[in-house]
Amino acid sequence: MDRRTGIFAGDDPFAIARDWLAAAQDREPNDPNAIALSTVDASGMPNVRMVLLKEIEAAAFVFYTNYQSQKAAEIDQAGKAAFVLHWKSLRRQIRVRGLVTREDGPQADAYFASRSLKSRLGAWASQQSQPLASRAALVAEVARVTASHGMSPKRPPFWGGYRIAPLEIEFWADGEFRLHDRFAWRRPSTEAQWQVQRLNP
Repeated sequence: MDRRTGIFAGDDPFAIARDWLAAAQDREPNDPNAIALSTVDASGMPNVRMVLLKEIEAAAFVFYTNYQSQKAAEIDQAGKAAFVLHWKSLRRQIRVRGLVTREDGPQADAYFASRSLKSRLGAWASQQSQPLASRAALVAEVARVTASHGMSPKRPPFWGGYRIAPLEIEFWADGEFRLHDRFAWRRPSTEAQWQVQRLNP
């Protein structure tokens, strides 16, 4: 079996992912935690958009969004999602596929409270993914929710987190002459042991 060394070393893929993200935070100029999140609708048509990864837990990846958005509807319907973290500065990426559950308890409350006031009010004002008559209408809605919720708005019931428990994680690093290094961590269920395999570039 090919021994993993250097940036690929370790027996915990979440620890490796945290190390890579920490390295990117020192090098990437903007949003090192940006992920391209992929979902599918009821017909199987794929969708992808950028969101911010907010935490790498001991066994999952967490992000937050509006539960009335298109992405949320697709996640809730399928119960699955995939994403990629890509860092041009490091010439590395992490690909993840897994099962998704909501995080809408105290952890979501705490994260929402940590956001800026304008971001919290914006979450109340935006009917994400729904048609919008004009920018002025959105600004007016922000003013309305500011008047009704004040300077310390609580987390909206339609806003919270998602936790992706991966069944597959792939770590990729650029190599000379396009001979990239790729290691895929796979397991049949979230309770099973990881199997790690080097892949061809």
